[in-house]
Order: sequence, then C-alpha cells, then structure tokens
Amino acid sequence: MKSLELDVVVTRGAVVESRHRVHAAVVDETGALIAAARESSYVTAWRSCAKPFQVMPFLESGGFDSLGWGDDQLALACASHGGEPEHIVLAESMLSDIGMEEGDLACGPHDPLSARGLRVLREAGARPTRLHNNCSGKHAAMLARAHTAGWHAFGYEREDHPVQRCCLEAVSKWSGLEMSAIGRAVDGCGAVVFSLPLENMARAYANLARAARDDDEVSGRIVHAMQTRPFLIGGTDRFDSILIEETEGGVIAKIGAEGVHSVAVPALGLGMALKVEDGAQRAQFAGVVRLLQHFDVLSQRLSPRLEEFLHRPIRNTRGEVVGELRAER
Repeated sequence: MKSLELDVVVTRGAVVESRHRVHAAVVDETGALIAAARESSYVTAWRSCAKPFQVMPFLESGGFDSLGWGDDQLALACASHGGEPEHIVLAESMLSDIGMEEGDLACGPHDPLSARGLRVLREAGARPTRLHNNCSGKHAAMLARAHTAGWHAFGYEREDHPVQRCCLEAVSKWSGLEMSAIGRAVDGCGAVVFSLPLENMARAYANLARAARDDDEVSGRIVHAMQTRPFLIGGTDRFDSILIEETEGGVIAKIGAEGVHSVAVPALGLGMALKVEDGAQRAQFAGVVRLLQHFDVLSQRLSPRLEEFLHRPIRNTRGEVVGELRAER
C-alpha cells in the first residue's frame, strides 16, 4: 500500500505558521485499499459527500422518473450549491412539481456559498431563504421521494422516517458497512448525517465509479449528471465545479463540511476520501488536488484555476504577499 503525505501548511515568510493534518484513503475498483495518508480508518461524519447515495433509492423506486425529472434535478439533488439564481429557480421548481414550497423544506436559510450568489442577493436587498441553503436540492428530492412513495412528508428529515431509512440502507450497501456500524447524527441542514471510516467512504465512491463504468443504470445516471452539470453541483467559483470542468468530467467530487471530501475517477475505478483533521476548508482543496496528482489524474503542471487551490498567497491588510498556503510534498 502506498503511503502519502498530504498535510497542508501556511507560511509567514520562511516560517511555517500553521499546519493542517490530512487523513485520506484511496480504494481501487476491486475494493482494495491501495493508498493512505495518516489514518485511513479515521472515522468522521460524511456530511454532503453522501448525497449521491442518498438520492439512489429515489431513482431506484421510479418516483424520480414519474415526475419527468432529468439531469438538472439529479445534479441539484447531489449538489452543495452556491445559492445562485439558477440554483434557486431549479430548487423552487422541484418543490412546485410536487405541490410544495420553500416552507416545506426542513433545512434552514443561510447566505449563498458562492460570491456571485451572495452579491446577487445583497444587490436585491433580500434575505436568504431556505432555497439558498446549499442542501435545498437534496431536501427537495427527499420530499419528492416521500411524495411519490405515498409517505407523510412531515419529519422526512428524521432518522425514523422511511426516506432516511432508505438512505441509510444505500450508504451501507455502497460503503460495505453494516447499518449498525454506521454512526448517525443530525447534519447542518437538519437531515440525518452518517459517520464511517474514510476507507469505507472511498470504497463507496470506487464502487460508484466502477458501477457507472460497467453500465449500471442508477450509478451511470448519477455520474453523468455530475459530469455534465458541474455548475449545478457547486457554482461559479466553487471547487467541485471547477475540478469537474477542468477535468472535463474525468473526476467527480463532492465537498463535505468540516474538511471532508470524496472523489471518484470513473475511468480508473478509483474512489478517494479525505479529511482535514481540524476541519479547515482552506486545506481541504489543496489536499484533494495533491491527492489527485499522486495518481497522475491531475498533472504536476496545473491549470491556473486549479493551481490557485494548491498554492495560494497569504496577504496582509495592505495586500502584500507575506506567505503562502501549500500542500506538503
């Protein structure tokens, strides 16, 4: 097994001022752990990285197709979107299709995560709504799952609701963990969040990559939606969108809060999962880029948009460059 160094440091002058410890696991198409950084068995909450698996039961049920939904709705269900106008309109239309509205969402409002989304909201003199929540697409899909199955919508986000039980079953199946071994708590958006080792997160994404490549319908549809709708997955300035665009769909990635990230490389059948131990997002993206470079998925000579995530200047209040953020080698 290959041992990797993915820690990210922040310098001030020639001195390392901060260090972010990064754990990671890489699993191949056979399900074998082939590489790790620090502890591949590190257990943490999967957060939004679980979204592609949370929507699977809805696709499998036929309910998704009964609504006439397609790649746009599927991408938004998997997204941690930036709260831009296009995201809001789509989430709102998904609710309208099932006779529901913003108030039916269990997620709370928060400011848009993309700079463009925040600027549009402020220029309009408006306040964020639940639709601006980066998980509104996931929640709309969960409500639609309940609606098409004939289940009550109230409490759809709670652990004992059929929607969430189906999500747990999917996470168990694709990660290779018994349901009893998967930790459960409440996510930032109010829905159930799952905790599991990084190795099992990576295995789930490797299974997704392999199944999509082998023409499994549900996996293939999810991967295709993410590959072809990068803007909906994140937004104008969001890391996942940029990574998907720059690799022309060769990599699909899902951000999670508190420094967790999961990646699939469909052509190679690889699954990757990464956790910044202190939860710092500034280290998260550099770690993902460096991890992909270790497997030659990204070249050492990066495009300017990706290079910015790997090496970022640290500036003082006068705009002077006084240090840098960089991944260790």
